[in-house]
Amino acid sequence: MTGFVFSEKPIRIARGAGPHLYDGSGTRYLDFGASYAVTPTGHCHPDVVSAATDQLERLLYVQGSYPVDVRDELYARLADCAPGDLDYAWLCNSGTEANEAALKFARHATGRSKIVATTGSFHGRTMGSLAATWKGKYKAGFEPLAGDFEFVEYGDAAAVADAVDDDTAAVVLEPVQGEGGVNPAPDGYLRAVREACDDHGAAMVLDEIQTGLGRTGTTWACEARDVVPDVLTTAKGLASGLPVGATLCREWIATDAGDHGSTFSGGPVVCAAAVATLDVIEGEDLAGNAAAMGDYLTGELDAAVGDAVRDIRGEGLMLGVEVKRGANRLLPKLAMDHHVLALPAGRTVLRLLPPLIVEREHCDAVVDAIAEVVG
Repeated sequence: MTGFVFSEKPIRIARGAGPHLYDGSGTRYLDFGASYAVTPTGHCHPDVVSAATDQLERLLYVQGSYPVDVRDELYARLADCAPGDLDYAWLCNSGTEANEAALKFARHATGRSKIVATTGSFHGRTMGSLAATWKGKYKAGFEPLAGDFEFVEYGDAAAVADAVDDDTAAVVLEPVQGEGGVNPAPDGYLRAVREACDDHGAAMVLDEIQTGLGRTGTTWACEARDVVPDVLTTAKGLASGLPVGATLCREWIATDAGDHGSTFSGGPVVCAAAVATLDVIEGEDLAGNAAAMGDYLTGELDAAVGDAVRDIRGEGLMLGVEVKRGANRLLPKLAMDHHVLALPAGRTVLRLLPPLIVEREHCDAVVDAIAEVVG
């Protein structure tokens, strides 16, 4: 039997260390995709590996209704680093599960069903999260999806104000769209969404699955905009590659949150890895490094490629390079000719999501590679 979910790339990965991946022959690749931002601390950070290994030797798994010290520690750490008063956390296994929980919690807390989402959005591939996702290509073959979803133009404050009413349970959006093309929210947009939700008693749900944990230069992208949502979802890099997600909520959302559960919610091993990951992100100031290296990388790319691309945009170490011709044809050239791994974001955007530990020499290598490939 062979797998069928993913189309395989022509590089078989054998191991990873820091910002690099290695194939079986020892060829080294500079990983500027980080498997869609899941390795903020780099590959196999020793502190994370040690924490997970130690926990494996003590307790591999016990169901979430039994109190476990390391799970309680993760709850406390998440409440500590969460913006504002998001003091409650639901643990799960992935980003799409975190978003599913967010949608269920919002509907239960408000007693309403309408969800407002945005054009260009991507929130996951399970049925509820998929209903909040914009592009039809992800939905083809799976409809009908969950109902009562309405889409408005991303970045249009007036459109959100018109759409949110007394039947609205939640507005769900990304502070910087990832899959949609690396599109940061315009100035004042998140504040306008916050006000529209407040006016009608709806929940503001921010999907920070890709933007969170320091990637955009602050722990959470919403912090740079001085906005606190009612629900914030995170996953991807939370345990440096082990599968875990979290839905962070205000008390009014969390109270009597409904009959929601998961067998593998908050397994001890992933909790240990997540605590260690948060320790590294904070202790090594990876958010600060993301801000500094993001500015450096943006400036160097702009100087090197200039008019050869349409745009360079993003925040911190979440950058999109919009090229004039298809991005997908450039990725194999970057990988095979320059040993640089990157990602697409739509048909025309090269997406850069490196580990947050990268330094100038790594950025310089990527700039040289992109300049040659684009040229």
